[in-house]
Amino acid sequence: MDAAGTCSIEMTRAVYLVGGAVRDDMLGLPHKERDWVVTGSTPDELLAEGYRQVGASFPVFLHPETGEEYALARTERKQGHGYHGFAVDFHPGVTLEEDLARRDLTINAMARDSEGQLIDPFGGQHDVRKRILRHVSPAFSEDPLRVLRVARFAARFAPLGFRVHPETIQLMEEITASGELQHLVPERAWAEIAKAMAAAEPGRFVQALRDCGALHVLLPEVDRLYGVPQPEAFHPEIDTAVHVQMAMNLAARNDASPRAVFALLLHDVGKGLTAESEWPSHPGHETKGVPLVEAVCERLRAPVAYRDLAVSVCSLHLRAHRLCEMRPGSVMRLIEDAGLLRRPELLPDFVAACAADYRGRRDWEQRPYPQAARLRAAVEAALTVHARDLDTTGLEGAQIGARLREARIAAIADSAGPAD
Repeated sequence: MDAAGTCSIEMTRAVYLVGGAVRDDMLGLPHKERDWVVTGSTPDELLAEGYRQVGASFPVFLHPETGEEYALARTERKQGHGYHGFAVDFHPGVTLEEDLARRDLTINAMARDSEGQLIDPFGGQHDVRKRILRHVSPAFSEDPLRVLRVARFAARFAPLGFRVHPETIQLMEEITASGELQHLVPERAWAEIAKAMAAAEPGRFVQALRDCGALHVLLPEVDRLYGVPQPEAFHPEIDTAVHVQMAMNLAARNDASPRAVFALLLHDVGKGLTAESEWPSHPGHETKGVPLVEAVCERLRAPVAYRDLAVSVCSLHLRAHRLCEMRPGSVMRLIEDAGLLRRPELLPDFVAACAADYRGRRDWEQRPYPQAARLRAAVEAALTVHARDLDTTGLEGAQIGARLREARIAAIADSAGPAD
């Protein structure tokens, strides 16, 4: 009792390892970072100890020595639309269990105390063993970004056999039907998409969004590809969306960059514009798709490097497949149109995306793709030729440029690359 005759509770500060590090340890996976939750403390106490605050909406601090993130335990209550539509409470009395309850999936709602003891109030350990992606509580529906997060985890852990629980899919469907996805901040949505492009099976991300109807809202250009047929002789899988997923997954298995995987996500969107009367052919789909790719990148606020590669792969992948049949001048035009002389650092991504597009078809995965080596050799040959090394006596301006281009075409003609 205090002097007024009421009960007072002395808060004891405690620190817990939470989230992905706990989950990944159970799965035997490495983790790059560790996150911590602090109970029974205040922002002033952490600041006085040298922690640096980085969170604006709620207090997150960086440890003065390790740089790891320490967040005060908090609760969140929905009170409006979008990311900022939450009331956040982080007073010292918020418990660890209350903090864990606001998290998305049970496998992400576990903690370990200072003694290493597991704290698992929502059955995350069981779901890790059973390979289940399950929501923690009905509060899952309060944040529409969780639709993307679950799809991303489905893509990341697909090789381990994880599947989304049917009740969680139902909540994702309800979020989609509510219109909340339209209130997503583009930058937050893009962060999840970019991480999904780096997942083990990024095609599973697309399928998970499709399963709950969210793909139609977020990427209608891709959603439209389901059920669109292609010529069976060249695409034994027939369905365009199936091909897109296969190409994305193959690229990921071959350690392609997230940029290349994103380019594959969009490379065939032009086929969604083909009139049914022309199916299964898709004349000009690579040109028709470019405005759609540009629109998607603008809507998602995709980085310029992602946009530029996606546009190049969309517009040029068919020409890349014909590379070994081209004359040196045509090879030069392809290189120029892809911007590979100005930005040769894009070459590995462009090659990876085109190779995965070609091989990402049923029973085509092991087919040779000599175009990759041929393109690399041609670009390298062209880049060895410089205007300063040429005899440009009596030439000016555009004439020098034309002379340089002729020399580079000649170098391409002399180049040869072994088949991949």
